[in-house]
Amino acid sequence: MNPSEVLKHVDHTLLLQPSTWEEIKQICDDAIEYQTASVCIPPSFVKEASDYVQGKMAVCTVIGFPNGYMTTRTKEFETKDAILNGASEIDMVINIGWLKDKRYDLIEEEIRTLKAACGDNILKVIIETCLLTEEEKIKMCEIVTNAGADYIKTSTGFSTGGATFADIELFAKHIGPNVKMKAAGGISSMEDAEKFLSLGVDRLGTSRMIKLVKNENASGY
Repeated sequence: MNPSEVLKHVDHTLLLQPSTWEEIKQICDDAIEYQTASVCIPPSFVKEASDYVQGKMAVCTVIGFPNGYMTTRTKEFETKDAILNGASEIDMVINIGWLKDKRYDLIEEEIRTLKAACGDNILKVIIETCLLTEEEKIKMCEIVTNAGADYIKTSTGFSTGGATFADIELFAKHIGPNVKMKAAGGISSMEDAEKFLSLGVDRLGTSRMIKLVKNENASGY
């Protein structure tokens, strides 16, 4: 697969705690140059980044990140604030404790609430697969589908593991036809990215793809 085709599916991501505005600007510049799907950044930088890219790149941000155990009202406020500041894509983290307690109705209602707050903007639901059983992953496919979210996403990248091919294969069997898949966390090679895309993934959450492409170009590939 041509690297430029892979990059069209990448949410070019910088969510590390020490991230500075200069670093955020740089990933915005790279995202625009290489035409990624979006730039995924901390909520506190959304307004500046939105003003900076001037519509040349979709701005994505994270809600309830990375642990997901904030109240629904707090996540709803975060979402509305992010949209007001210029975000067009929202990646929310579920309340994993609720899932372990089988409080499925609360999770589904929370996703519905945040989707309503998003309006026509994209909502991706991070379920943190590395902390879940297979039964819980399948249940989340059902809940995300029923709640009307746009994507199910594997990972925050801040827990004990990231995306796996097996999890994506499981998602593909159990999500509804209107739900897309995002693989995130630990995607460190172009080969891995291509494999995820071949399994039906629509988005890749990673900070590494542009660097890999730059290195390949510098090597004359």
